[in-house]
Amino acid sequence: MKAIVQQRYGSSETLRLLDVDPPAPAEGEVLVRVRAAAVNARDWHIMRGDPYLARLMMPSMFGRHAPRRQIRGSDFAGVVEAVGAGVTRFAPGDEVYGDLREDDGAFAELVRVPVGFVGHKPAGLTFEQAAAVPLAGTTALVALRDYGRVRAGQHVLINGASGGVGTFAVQLAKAFGATVTGVCSTRNAELIAELGADHVVDYTREDFTRTGERYDVMLDLVGNRTLGECQRVLAGDGTLVLAGGGMSGGGRPSLFGPMALITRATLAARLGNRRIRPLPNVPPSAEVLATLREYLEAGQITPAVDRTYPLHRAAEAMRYLEIEHARAKVVITA
Repeated sequence: MKAIVQQRYGSSETLRLLDVDPPAPAEGEVLVRVRAAAVNARDWHIMRGDPYLARLMMPSMFGRHAPRRQIRGSDFAGVVEAVGAGVTRFAPGDEVYGDLREDDGAFAELVRVPVGFVGHKPAGLTFEQAAAVPLAGTTALVALRDYGRVRAGQHVLINGASGGVGTFAVQLAKAFGATVTGVCSTRNAELIAELGADHVVDYTREDFTRTGERYDVMLDLVGNRTLGECQRVLAGDGTLVLAGGGMSGGGRPSLFGPMALITRATLAARLGNRRIRPLPNVPPSAEVLATLREYLEAGQITPAVDRTYPLHRAAEAMRYLEIEHARAKVVITA
């Protein structure tokens, strides 16, 4: 089968379309013919080996000189080709979507997936739309529902509203009944308003930490402000949820990257600051995929896809994400 293979850390030029042996489903797994796979900032960090600290702290994903798994990609949507022993929830021909996360391998024609990481594809969505959901949708849902505990009537600020996670976060916060303010650039302001944001702050023209506005929940998806600046915008009993950070835009990997802010936030939380809630690595979950499917089929959230690329142009897709700062989701099609 064809797959996008990477054998050393580096830019998108390290990604190669190669012929590799097709996988076979083991017990408790399904074999999926991939119809679409989303590109995430996570894929970029693993491709680059960025930050260096991750190579020490996350040995399941990062090797010393190359990623642990050679085929990139975690989000996918496709059709079940075969099932392993013990699998009863899926059958060949089923349309599914899911998230491989640390297993990786979605930038390929076929992928084998643990049954707990896959769900039935939401009705009414294309494969491209469905592939855009799992990682970003899961992150947004868990961050707002479980860590921010967003409820109706609250005011929610989303820093990084136009990214993959941010576009889902805007819609989910609205679905929870909150008043939503999204922070993004000028070119993305219209998109965020269309997704339901009540207010949009253009960070190129206004500093959201100095407007005087206060929020019950702030979800930070960028990692470009200090903890003090983020806490400045919180209401008296407000909550700051930190969920990763952006990308450096090329060049040599950073030493700490977004992990520096997350580490400081984790320390502050452990020392008793209950207003700060760093989001840990959220594992894939069939239960969460089922919940997202309900929101999708009810029309409460809709995947926003920026561009699609065929599999043989996956390196271009990664370059677009890295250099041109894609908005919403970039998707690779098989």
